[in-house]
Amino acid sequence: MATRTFDDKYPGQPFVQTDNSLESRKELSDKFLGVYNDTGSQRFWQISVIFGVLFGIGLLGYFWKIFATKDPGDFGYYAALFSFLMTTSAGAPMVAIGPRIANAHWRRSISRVAEIWTLIGTVNLIVFLPLLWVMPSLDNGRRSLVFYWEAKGDWWFPFLIKFSGHIWTTVSIITLIVLGIVLLWVSVMPDLALIRDNAPDGWRKKWASRLSRGWIGSSWQWNWQRHRMGTLGALYFMMLVLTHFFISTEFLMVHVPGWIDSLYPITHAHNALQGGVATVMLTMFVVSRIGPYRHYISLDQFHGLGKLLLALSLLWFWFWFCSFMIFWYGKKPSEQAILKLFVHGPYFPVFLAEFFFVFFIPWWTMVWNPVRRSVWGPAIIAISVLIGTFLDRVRMYVSTWDVAGISADKLAANGGQFSDEYPRNMMLNMTILDDPAFDRIMIIKNFEGLPVPTSAVLPTAIDGVIILGFVSGAVFLYMMASRLIPVINIWEQKELLLYNAEVQFHRAKVKVMGKPR
Repeated sequence: MATRTFDDKYPGQPFVQTDNSLESRKELSDKFLGVYNDTGSQRFWQISVIFGVLFGIGLLGYFWKIFATKDPGDFGYYAALFSFLMTTSAGAPMVAIGPRIANAHWRRSISRVAEIWTLIGTVNLIVFLPLLWVMPSLDNGRRSLVFYWEAKGDWWFPFLIKFSGHIWTTVSIITLIVLGIVLLWVSVMPDLALIRDNAPDGWRKKWASRLSRGWIGSSWQWNWQRHRMGTLGALYFMMLVLTHFFISTEFLMVHVPGWIDSLYPITHAHNALQGGVATVMLTMFVVSRIGPYRHYISLDQFHGLGKLLLALSLLWFWFWFCSFMIFWYGKKPSEQAILKLFVHGPYFPVFLAEFFFVFFIPWWTMVWNPVRRSVWGPAIIAISVLIGTFLDRVRMYVSTWDVAGISADKLAANGGQFSDEYPRNMMLNMTILDDPAFDRIMIIKNFEGLPVPTSAVLPTAIDGVIILGFVSGAVFLYMMASRLIPVINIWEQKELLLYNAEVQFHRAKVKVMGKPR
């Protein structure tokens, strides 16, 4: 018995490929270049000026904070701001790296939206530098995961040992920033070559000529770019985890006596993934609905990213609950003090709000298909996650630096004795302990409890100015970068034509997507 083939059943209806002609690619390039060559609407520049002015005011508060603040405990909100910026902007490029490794086509329209956030690392570095001055060296007796001994020799070797925590954290942050910027540069190189060859004369064409580095689109160059982007993406992910490991330990955990949680550093890194997805979600909503890219960022991008945000929000509860159960079951006095400090103590309202914003609201709303498969739903949930992430950083860093910030004056007024009211200061420059009147061994042995503040620390006006200013500065830098770098990845959109096809399936034509190599 003969078997009827597809051609026998549907004669004259062969496999139909999407047009990938030179004219189609040229038309696609012209569309994106037309949007790119637009200098921006009046509203764009008005918003840019507002964010730029706020950033300038934030810089004034930044210098005021550095030169006018003497108590390290007053840097709690400042440290929370730094951690929040590292959580959101540094995690955003993973939205481009992860789906690209998985060969997900829906990320093509938003990969550049995510990659531009790597430039905000320069703002993060500016915020980070004063924290190096606030943090004491290891020779003051503070806890650290880095080994310390009284090294002898040339001046540089004892310096490396005493400030090893500072050095490792700084190196990891700078490496992460450099990797991110190089990743963006390699990704944008073909588009810069397109601008070099087709854009009108001006400063953008001049910079595109410099940064495109002789790109002509040869097979060797495309293979080179593909392998370099894969390597840089993997290294960026590794450095993201390592950087958050150093930040969460050297600038957070070691300053709370009794806080021993091997899971928290990776929890800190997970928060960066969740915050990064929320950041890109909100950014692409603004780009598509307020900017000129409505026809290029569609429901597929919001649906794909919404599923990631839902999964990461559920994973947030898993990380938090695993750490919570360790302290809750342990029942040691120090562990109970940890729970009182971070959960049911003075920061309980902050924790409750964080729990709702970062877990309950995303979980309860994103499980419904009408919300997850919409444009407004995931964007609103992203705002909720960003608010919850900021509250989490405030709860963790402000409370930690409050505990660690007992001043030297209070210590001296208490006769040099650490008591329940004036416990051992983890942030203090403890040169006072060199006085023979102080028994260092007695002080360390007598400290077994954790002082839990009776009230939460409220932000000062300077804290509010700095937070608003540097968040605005991150947005301002992103907007300025979009004037040079195309927000939509043009070469990936043209590459998509190679993987698009239509096939006749019974009486309907079905779109078929090929997988990259």
